[in-house]
Amino acid sequence: MYAISLGDDGAELRPLEPWHAEEFLAHLDRGREFITRHIRFGENATDVDSAREILKGYADKRAADSGFLHGLWLDGKLVGGLLFRVFDTAAGNCELGCWLEPAAAGRGLVTRGARVLVDWAFDERGMHRVEWYASSANEPSVNVARRLGMTREGVLREAYPHRGVRQDIEVWSVLAPEWRAARARDDRDDR
Repeated sequence: MYAISLGDDGAELRPLEPWHAEEFLAHLDRGREFITRHIRFGENATDVDSAREILKGYADKRAADSGFLHGLWLDGKLVGGLLFRVFDTAAGNCELGCWLEPAAAGRGLVTRGARVLVDWAFDERGMHRVEWYASSANEPSVNVARRLGMTREGVLREAYPHRGVRQDIEVWSVLAPEWRAARARDDRDDR
């Protein structure tokens, strides 16, 4: 399978597939408390079979062209990932999300990987809108949306019950023309 380099620090973006179940479970176990502070992702992966079921569910979504997972590897070790939770080609809309174990936080891995996937969604798949949803309490995730140049469209107040607390969810997005214009400005600035 392919791997996309995310820089000189050994970071890569690769598809995360059912045959990665043991590695995926080990990764979730290393960072479970951190990963699930704001989202439920991975909570149901308690053994290799349940981890494989999560990955198989996304493999099925990928086969149906309705979503998929990519892992973030650092020096050959799975440390997080990005997912298109929703991928609606008919409407031209998709939702990108992330998770990361604490040892990999603060390195820009999510932002770098997200840029690759947003480029792909717009340039290869013809999507018009990429959305990002984050708990208002999840400052690192909100900051990724900002670094990606997304626009904060609003807050769904107390919309997401998690660990007995109803959390506000921020809705961010970027449209294809905005993304392309920002990328063209960046290319000009790099010259």
